[in-house]
Amino acid sequence: MPGTTRTSPVDAHQKAVVFEVKDIARYLQETLGQKLVAFMTGVADPKRVGRWAQGSQAPREDAERRLRAAFQIFHLLLAEDSAHVVRAWFIGMNPQLDDDSPAEAIRDGRLKEALAAARAFVSGG
Repeated sequence: MPGTTRTSPVDAHQKAVVFEVKDIARYLQETLGQKLVAFMTGVADPKRVGRWAQGSQAPREDAERRLRAAFQIFHLLLAEDSAHVVRAWFIGMNPQLDDDSPAEAIRDGRLKEALAAARAFVSGG
């Protein structure tokens, strides 16, 4: 299971690719909250995230893509800031995303834009 150790951008990507989706769902549920994860993945019922985390149900392909992107971004940001700051980054308005929140961008499938915004945040932009 992924921990909260600091990771490099390459490590963040590798974790997002290698870890099982149930572990990613559980980690994001614990760090960001079930409702926010459900919002980002585009599911109406937050309890579905809990079923993914338990491994009793698998997300659809598009939801899994969003989970993995959010997980990668979370770890990229966690290398520079606390989990509290990272959660605030996900829900706050972001000038890199035309003042949408990164959570909205991920929900809308704008994964590359959300990752670029995270990289800009890390580099101080």
